[in-house]
Amino acid sequence: MSDFAEAVYEETIRDRYRHPRFKRVLEGLPYLENPSCGDRVRISISMDDEGRIADAAFDGNGCSISMSSADMMAEHLMGKTAAEARGVVELFLGVLRGELDRDALDELGDAAAFKGIARLPVRVKCAALAWRAALAALEEEGSR
Repeated sequence: MSDFAEAVYEETIRDRYRHPRFKRVLEGLPYLENPSCGDRVRISISMDDEGRIADAAFDGNGCSISMSSADMMAEHLMGKTAAEARGVVELFLGVLRGELDRDALDELGDAAAFKGIARLPVRVKCAALAWRAALAALEEEGSR
């Protein structure tokens, strides 16, 4: 990846951290925590009458990687069915686990900023935290 591309990706992550679009206070939901660094996130997903995600939001605190990743995750889940959302989450996590080519993140707009994170095992847990919480939230929503 070029130095220019890395700089653009870093700025995208910083911007989402400073100006999240989908962060708000969510009460009564459990946090998912990253024990290695203390990042905490909780995810809220609600479906509309047609079985699509009508609202996705997050709450929590942590590093710029985990919080910007949560914001991007919420954006990408909006309007998707539960199955489509699981597919998006599995794509993102598959790249971070090294199972899929990093270029697969190009499908996820701003989330392509995490291409370089896949090479940094310590930061993978930060980037993956909200996406793992989204899987749990989708399971919870599906059991209602």
